[in-house]
Amino acid sequence: MLSALMLLPLFGAALIGFWPAEISGKLSRRIALLFSSIIFVLTVLLAIKFNPGEASQQFTEFIPWIDSLGLNYSLGIDGLSLPLLLLNGLLTGIAIYSSDESLQRPRFYYSLILLLNTGVTGAFLAQDLLLFFLFYELELIPLYLLIAIWGGVRRGYAATKFLIYTAVSGILILASFLGMVWLSGADSFELSSLNATTLPLATQLLLLGGILVGFGIKIPLFPFHTWLPDAHVEASTPISVLLAGVLLKLGTYGLLRFGMNLLPEAWSYLAPWLATWAVISVLFGSSCAIAQTDMKKMVAYSSIGHMGYVLLAAAAATPLSTLGAVMQMISHGLISPLLFLLVGVVYKKAGSRDLDVIKGLLNPERGLPVIGSLMVLGVMASAGVPGMVGFISEFIVFRGSYPVFPVQTLISMIGTGLTAVYFLILMDRAFFGRLSAQVTNLPRVFWSDRIPAVILAVLIVILGIQPAWLVRWSEPTITAMVDSQNAVTAVSLDIGTGD
Repeated sequence: MLSALMLLPLFGAALIGFWPAEISGKLSRRIALLFSSIIFVLTVLLAIKFNPGEASQQFTEFIPWIDSLGLNYSLGIDGLSLPLLLLNGLLTGIAIYSSDESLQRPRFYYSLILLLNTGVTGAFLAQDLLLFFLFYELELIPLYLLIAIWGGVRRGYAATKFLIYTAVSGILILASFLGMVWLSGADSFELSSLNATTLPLATQLLLLGGILVGFGIKIPLFPFHTWLPDAHVEASTPISVLLAGVLLKLGTYGLLRFGMNLLPEAWSYLAPWLATWAVISVLFGSSCAIAQTDMKKMVAYSSIGHMGYVLLAAAAATPLSTLGAVMQMISHGLISPLLFLLVGVVYKKAGSRDLDVIKGLLNPERGLPVIGSLMVLGVMASAGVPGMVGFISEFIVFRGSYPVFPVQTLISMIGTGLTAVYFLILMDRAFFGRLSAQVTNLPRVFWSDRIPAVILAVLIVILGIQPAWLVRWSEPTITAMVDSQNAVTAVSLDIGTGD
């Protein structure tokens, strides 16, 4: 079933892209929707069959591939990757459904989205370092083209900037992976057979540095964030949904899977610095969001701040904080796409995202009252209002991180207040007050425009009220990861003290 999750979108992309006869844009969209629906159903079936009480990899597949390189086709799924796979399947379908039916070159467009799904799915399933890297690089190509071809006025600049940053990220990650395998004397890149904890601490720190910067670019964290606002602003709404909801999670997933999990001693040594780095990213992203007048750029900068919470939780590396990191990834993966979808509808109907131009969109007769109401829910969830998934994920992050890093945690909590500030600015200037003259006679919003946002809004509320449905999948895996890290750290401390 794991191979099917990767091969189905690949087959769908080939079917749409290389069908010998002419295919209309509508038919291409329907085929892409069909394949994305099948993929999501398969992922749900995996979740149903998944044993939440088992911490190890499940549904594993292993085929020797290139023995001379130590590369194996090795797949598996656990409590860390399963929620992200579900999120990837859901958002791929939403992105396809939300795409403009009249866009140019639809066959190429939908093929690229399905290819992007293959790359992301493969990265979450890969249990071989080199195999992960191949999928990590695979998703770079379709996303670059989706921005460069169907983006805004400065799409070439934004796509090239994204390409350069992500290429540097890949180089650093590959160098660290190669270093871990070669220096530890492992005979393959298989995760289960790799033991980098035998390396000297200085070597571990060097390797971890490459992983931190490489995945820090992808997340992104300050000061490697500058590609993200440009990419979001120039990308179309469906691509922003995938970028914010899934692709940024490759960075946080990589930190947990390959940083904290493989180099626990070096991770513990750098943990105070990582927590401080998280604080800087949270405050910087939130402060920049306050200064924006473009609604889309404001939401983009908010991602930098909210991803900083994941780093804080991972730095603390307690079972509760690390579980909070996973929940924060899923929380952000639902809330941020919701906000981008709503901003996209506003731009489509009002013709502007500028807070100096639009106003009064909550007007019940001539505005966008339903979109405005959903936006209220989205910003409340992002600001951590109780009853929504944003609150419970941030609460667990802070509760788990405070015993280890009380000062950094308290300062990071300021970011929650800043989130309320910049989203209140957005709501006040764009949705409240008298409808501005520049945006009168708005076109009607059909339910087809609202359905994706409604789905995400319902999930945000349901998981906020019943977070145990998400926690039950991840808790055993996260607990095992943290226990393993603590055991390695304790042994190294005993050796260092001569006990």
